[in-house]
Amino acid sequence: MPETLETTLFGAIALCLGLSALLAIVRIIRGPSVLDRTVATEVLVSTIVCALGALAALTRSSTTLPIVISLSLVGFLGSVAVARFMPQPHDPADLPGDGGSTAVLPVTRPRRRSARKGEQGGPS
Repeated sequence: MPETLETTLFGAIALCLGLSALLAIVRIIRGPSVLDRTVATEVLVSTIVCALGALAALTRSSTTLPIVISLSLVGFLGSVAVARFMPQPHDPADLPGDGGSTAVLPVTRPRRRSARKGEQGGPS
């Protein structure tokens, strides 16, 4: 009886992970932007990590643990690298939130007063 339950659960997990991987691959192919592809790649890497974890649980083996840790680290560093080199918006209205109300305003210099009639305006 426990083998049947274990086999059924493993089949359900494989189906869910396979569907997740398929949808992530479709998003990688279709895009439309680099960030969409990056997020889909991260989802695919996470799906592979979960599949390796499920395989380790099923076989009761810890030989895949270094692979899981390495793959997780590579996926994380790849996402950080892409996010680091993406162009940043320059217009405060493009920033998320309330339209850039927290953006730094440009510094303006105070205007010089013009000399009034009867006062000397320049150096003597």
